Amino acid sequence: MILAGLAACATPAFKADVSRFESQLPAPQGESFAVVADDPALAGGLEFSQYADMVEEQMVRLGYAEAATPEEATLLVRFDYGVDNGRERVRTTGFHDPFYSPWYGYRGYSGFVRPRYYRTRDGRIIRTRSYYGGRWGYGFNDPWFGGPEVRSYTVYTSGIDMKIDRTATGERLFEGKAQALSTSNRLQYLVPNLVEAMFTDFPGNSGETVRISIKPEEKTVRRID
Repeated sequence: MILAGLAACATPAFKADVSRFESQLPAPQGESFAVVADDPALAGGLEFSQYADMVEEQMVRLGYAEAATPEEATLLVRFDYGVDNGRERVRTTGFHDPFYSPWYGYRGYSGFVRPRYYRTRDGRIIRTRSYYGGRWGYGFNDPWFGGPEVRSYTVYTSGIDMKIDRTATGERLFEGKAQALSTSNRLQYLVPNLVEAMFTDFPGNSGETVRISIKPEEKTVRRID
């Protein structure tokens, strides 16, 4: 339980950038909808059906009625989703030395002085001063604090697109995009969070991009005996 708690605390929240545009989206009363795949290749797929159900739940929550078929719906909700192949990032972090910078090593044009202590043979402790560091990284091999830590990881860009059209006329009433960067490429985790972000304060202010924070992915921590 302790390990799981620590893992949860160390995981940042899922953050999505949501852009929405609206043109007289009608009030829910008297309106019905159907969710269809904007990409024909996704139509009829079990995975798409799972994510479409999430969109339907959000529309019903807003007060819109779900139609039996797309032909009977007054509003057609076109939905698409995806994640890219990712790209590698390298991050350099230093220890908690207030003088350490990942760009310049130990900061300061002229370096700084840190006290050192030595014990003599007769037991006396002598305080001396040692010179450390210049602006361009002198001090990286300082055994007192150690050096920087370099980590490599993959970042993925995921997103969903949603459009709402008037079925009878084809008039576009709403367009929305939600995108996020994450170290996960699992659509089963990403799409539900993106859908939740899309419908947060829906339909939002037309033309505005907002950042929505969602709870992080829950990961199982296994104990190794």
